[in-house]
Amino acid sequence: MKILNKKGFTLIELLVVIAIIGLLSTLAVVALNNARLKARDAKRIADIKQIQTALELYYTEISSYPIGAALQGATLRLGTGIEADCGNATCDTISSANGIKDVVAGTTYMGLVPKDPSTDATSAKCAAGSGAVCDYAYTRTDTSKYDLFFYLEGATGGLPAGLHTANQDGIL
Repeated sequence: MKILNKKGFTLIELLVVIAIIGLLSTLAVVALNNARLKARDAKRIADIKQIQTALELYYTEISSYPIGAALQGATLRLGTGIEADCGNATCDTISSANGIKDVVAGTTYMGLVPKDPSTDATSAKCAAGSGAVCDYAYTRTDTSKYDLFFYLEGATGGLPAGLHTANQDGIL
């Protein structure tokens, strides 16, 4: 009697291994996307806190928050290089190109205003009712009040996903 000693794998064994590899790679991609989302949100919160710090330094020196657009109450997109929302030279005090500075004294409080990590030049600025990722936005409501708008993709640091406002009182 002749014993056949074939080496190799059966088709079923190969299919099981391929299915396991596919499942593991799917789980890895999902975990990676979730980690990226959390990293973008962490950067957003860090950016907003840096902008708030620069605004508070400006306020300490000038006793007023900078005007971000031609008219008080108008909103400026931050970190985009787009100055279309600015109507006059008062935008030099806070703009994506010039950062946050006192143009008269020449003091710079923030060299470059950061940009939202996942938006591009075609993105909308954040405003009341924004339901998707948007550019950071700044508005001075009066000399002692301002609003910074930003959007979180997921719950981060006790804040739920969605549009948020930061102001002189903190992040809301």
